[in-house]
Amino acid sequence: MMKRLATLLLCLGVSACQTPNPYVASSNPLPAAPPQADNPVDMSAYPAPTLDYGHYRNWTWVNNQLPAGSPWASPEQLAEAVSSGLDQRGLRPVMATQMADLGVTADLHMETRLRQVQEDVYAGGGYYNGYHRYGYGGYSTIPVVRTYQVQVLVVRISLFDNHSGQPVWNASAETAAGGDQSGRAQALRQAIAHALTTYPPA
Repeated sequence: MMKRLATLLLCLGVSACQTPNPYVASSNPLPAAPPQADNPVDMSAYPAPTLDYGHYRNWTWVNNQLPAGSPWASPEQLAEAVSSGLDQRGLRPVMATQMADLGVTADLHMETRLRQVQEDVYAGGGYYNGYHRYGYGGYSTIPVVRTYQVQVLVVRISLFDNHSGQPVWNASAETAAGGDQSGRAQALRQAIAHALTTYPPA
């Protein structure tokens, strides 16, 4: 009896395997790619990698040219002041036999600025015992804004990666354009030191 049942189940299984497959193989081509697939990836959408300023150790003037001077300071004076400022930031002039990590440019020029000063002008008032602002009269102050022009000295410093040629940092600062030769030299050094306070960037 058991043998007959096993034989019957085997026959049913074999007949089931012989049922035609409803799925038919097809060789239709793949659909065309969307139009945007031809466009390259826009790398500007991704943040630029963080620049390691620690590997910059030395520098030289771009194209080995001293910065252009001005009537305010000679090229040699500007170059000496920039070199001193870079030295304080840990950047040394490159040795003649080496390739510098950084290329440096500097610019010095005059610009006009508008300055405003508010002054309080007294109006009204009375006298009491010979002193102003006291007595029976009232007094008040009227704010008066005065605008005037001043000439300032602007120094701009730019640093370039000498291996890639790409700019890596720049800054500018200004100082009052006046004084004698000694005062000008001091003002120039202070302006350069102020510009370099942002190097390296945080």
